[in-house]
Amino acid sequence: MHDILAGFRAALGLIATFDAELWDISLRSLQVSLSALVIASAIAIPLGTLLAVQRFRFRRLVISVINALMGLPPVVVGLMVYLLLSRSGPFGVLGLLFTPWAMIVAQVIIITPLIASIAHQAMRELWAEYHDLLISLNARKSQRIATLIWDGRRSLLTAALAGFGRAIGEVGAIMIVGGNIDQVTRVLTTAIALETSRGDFALALGLGFVLIGLALMVSLATHWLSRTESGERW
Repeated sequence: MHDILAGFRAALGLIATFDAELWDISLRSLQVSLSALVIASAIAIPLGTLLAVQRFRFRRLVISVINALMGLPPVVVGLMVYLLLSRSGPFGVLGLLFTPWAMIVAQVIIITPLIASIAHQAMRELWAEYHDLLISLNARKSQRIATLIWDGRRSLLTAALAGFGRAIGEVGAIMIVGGNIDQVTRVLTTAIALETSRGDFALALGLGFVLIGLALMVSLATHWLSRTESGERW
């Protein structure tokens, strides 16, 4: 028990003194996850809105595939990205393996289906409300999508926050494609695993506190947006 309390005190000390290694790892985690979030949102939000607006052949199949991909194991994603980016892979010439870009690619693949699925659900409900009005105005498909995205921006931001929450806590895929290289690809989750195995519980706990803090911020932001969307107060 004494060792645990000492570890907690040391962890809080690292946070309070702005330990260079701790904050370097934390900032890299944010850089990778936010980059993946921007790319994934740029793909998933228009896709989810298009699936809500447009009727086409195999539409239900596409929706089912997206929903199924939400449960894709991250380690499988990491393995696929590793094979694609390895020297013998089709994109090996780019030299992206064991770089932050490889981690971003893996996170994009992991969170895009999640954001697209949530966006589709939100936009489907909004489309049912706006359908007659936009059809009567003879709005083009691009205008319909832009209108839904703008009016449903809070719901879409909630979807993006859900994607960020999953990205920042991911460890399996980025361990495979990033290699957990010090000052290059080491992020919060991989560093926690490494420092725990080393027995440096102070740094591991400090990193854990930062990760928990980020998760709580995402949860609170999502809760606040949901309340705002429904017009409720805290």
